[in-house]
Amino acid sequence: MNSQADMSHSILPVILCGGSGSRLWPLSREQFPKQLLKLQGDHTMLQVTAMRLGAAFPGVLAPLLVGNEDYRFMLADQVKQAGIVGAKLLLEPIGRNTAPALTLAALASQCMVPGQTVADPILVIMPADHVIQDEQAFRVAVQSATRLAQVGKLVTFGIQPDAPETGYGYIKQGAIISEGAYQVVEFVEKPDFSTAQTYLASGNYLWNAGIFVVKASVWLAKVTGCRPDIASACVEAFENRVEDANFIRPDRVAFAACPSDSIDYAVMERLANAGHNSGEVMVVPLAAQWSDVGAWNAPWDIGDKDADANVLSGDVLTIDSHNTLVLAQSRLVACVGLDNAVIVETQDAVLVSHRDHIQQVKDVVNKLKAQGRPEAGVHRKVFRPWGWYDSVDEGRRFQVKRIVVNPGASLSLQMHHHRAEHWIVVQGTARVTCDDKVFLLAENQSTYIPLGATHRLENPGQLPLEIIEVQSGSYLGEDDIVRFEDKYGR
Repeated sequence: MNSQADMSHSILPVILCGGSGSRLWPLSREQFPKQLLKLQGDHTMLQVTAMRLGAAFPGVLAPLLVGNEDYRFMLADQVKQAGIVGAKLLLEPIGRNTAPALTLAALASQCMVPGQTVADPILVIMPADHVIQDEQAFRVAVQSATRLAQVGKLVTFGIQPDAPETGYGYIKQGAIISEGAYQVVEFVEKPDFSTAQTYLASGNYLWNAGIFVVKASVWLAKVTGCRPDIASACVEAFENRVEDANFIRPDRVAFAACPSDSIDYAVMERLANAGHNSGEVMVVPLAAQWSDVGAWNAPWDIGDKDADANVLSGDVLTIDSHNTLVLAQSRLVACVGLDNAVIVETQDAVLVSHRDHIQQVKDVVNKLKAQGRPEAGVHRKVFRPWGWYDSVDEGRRFQVKRIVVNPGASLSLQMHHHRAEHWIVVQGTARVTCDDKVFLLAENQSTYIPLGATHRLENPGQLPLEIIEVQSGSYLGEDDIVRFEDKYGR
């Protein structure tokens, strides 16, 4: 922002951290959604989104993340790793789509501006899992949109289409109003190919990016007018919230009664498609090399290609292969004679697909779920608030895990009904509680936790603690845990 008028309202980035983790399987999983992936550079998509406005807009507030309560520790850890100070996490107890998420965020934002009892910031609402390569073009568009939002407009971003894409909704733009923004004539559903060709040829249609800019009070007024059932449920849930540390927890019962709906359907389309949009709903065209990373074609589209138009990551060898995406995480992947293929290798699953059929990956996930396969939900490496574990091997009545505990962190005080455990310290120092005994273990030392013993593993040191855990018993599931004390509130 370049003028004092531009900064007359605080700007709050609102990061929507939803997603089921199915479209980029096997890298994304139900318990590890795609915004946590590093598809370009050293930061995840969530981290890049959360940092997107900070350097460009002096005085911008720390972001507000809206996400599922089950992901709270992963989201908090992502923010911490990115060096973002002061971010808040608004935790949805149940997924209810983007309109309730934004309504909760707008209510929360009115309490978040320093020095103001009731604030009215401009909200810049961004999905956590989009890639924007031309950051400067995006910032220019946000500057235009925030000036319009200051005077009460509801602004959405539209992507200049370069193909007759059938996977996106479209926005029909009308007359130019100001600030490079156009009146929205209508929002239209995902078209068939012939209709999409017509939209592209007309030059009057944009892809709907799902990015919005609106003043908090304006959104609350519009959602109350268009969907009073959503507004009232969110108000009740927020009024009965619980706050601890950087977490904001709306009331579960009240929010469970909230209808599920999107920002577009609940408000934007009702206002724009009613035939009397006088300019309150506007669209800013955005040419910023945007992608919603909706399928494995997107990483190929945005990736750095070799001389054969392949996008390769990890230990990959290609011979006579072209236009192919290969991501290898844990072993050598050799490709011979491939064209327009996608190969994604992880420790516990490998995806091989023709690029023309990549949208059917969600069908693979559905089959895995129907068969009760764990590969649909979790990786072999599972993150916890205290660190992570990797299930190295398992068989009948045994399981081997590699466990890493962060400095100063500890597992819960717990016991198991059906398994005993052996712990071997590989690196660092462990503080072990086993019934009435508390003792330290150094590197290369080990201990035995009998079945039924009350126990805890802690890292009192300044370096990560790494151990090998060997479980043995009649049942080894993660639900065989009785917790007595847990500082993470599980």
